[in-house]
Amino acid sequence: MEKFHQKPVTFVGEVSINVLDLNNAITFYQDIIGLQVLRKTDRQAVLTADGKNSLLTLEQPVGVTPKEGRTSGLYHFALLLPTRADLAVFLRHLLETNYPLGAADHVVSEALYITDPDGNGIEIYSDRPSAGWKWADGQVAMGTEQLDGNDLLKESDREWSQLPAGTLMGHIHLHVSELSKTEEFYMQGLGFSVVTRMGGALFISTGGYHHHIGLNTWNGVGAPAAKENSVGLNWYTLVFADEEARNKIIEQLKGIGAVVTEQEAFYVVADPSGNEIHLVV
Repeated sequence: MEKFHQKPVTFVGEVSINVLDLNNAITFYQDIIGLQVLRKTDRQAVLTADGKNSLLTLEQPVGVTPKEGRTSGLYHFALLLPTRADLAVFLRHLLETNYPLGAADHVVSEALYITDPDGNGIEIYSDRPSAGWKWADGQVAMGTEQLDGNDLLKESDREWSQLPAGTLMGHIHLHVSELSKTEEFYMQGLGFSVVTRMGGALFISTGGYHHHIGLNTWNGVGAPAAKENSVGLNWYTLVFADEEARNKIIEQLKGIGAVVTEQEAFYVVADPSGNEIHLVV
């Protein structure tokens, strides 16, 4: 695992999503994904891969409604596995459980795609070594090719049990309503750099990663935000190196007219499409 999800890089740390039935969702995320419950209440469960740090928070809000189509919000969150062998183990697990999946070779990474029982998108992936990524004019070469699943399976015959402790929230990919103001918000406000543009989408990062955040208009330009209590994204966190780095970003956000509010342990801002971000240290 390389250093694209460690300070001083700014990266996605945790994601919170709404689900229709908390207990059913917990069963899925334990038995199919391989996360563990760190804390649980009647309407919330905090999940972890290492038994210490939260990766995913599940919420069942009062009056929850099914996932809406053609809105801004979550396209998928992506769990980054430490090694290609770990991805091979997870692929075999999905095949053995007959859980529906998609797959792709993105040149910089290899990825498996599934949805949870409520329609929340999930990517499970491993990166190829960054020394082999090809850059030109500040853009990294990515693509969507057919994954060689048979070759991947040869990487390991280890039996699956749960996600490895080193699993990270590798990136998040969001539906947004348009790209111009979105780019201004994430570049001039949050300090990210565009590393790839393709087909109505931006891929952005800090520290030279292939992408910490994907942003697309594939649900249509002008797509509205989903209802607050519907299945989908609640919020995600961006982790900053220290208070100084976060304060600088807060001032940049205010400089472009974004509204930043202070909570007890973090700051909150929403992108132009209403996707909520928690700024943490």
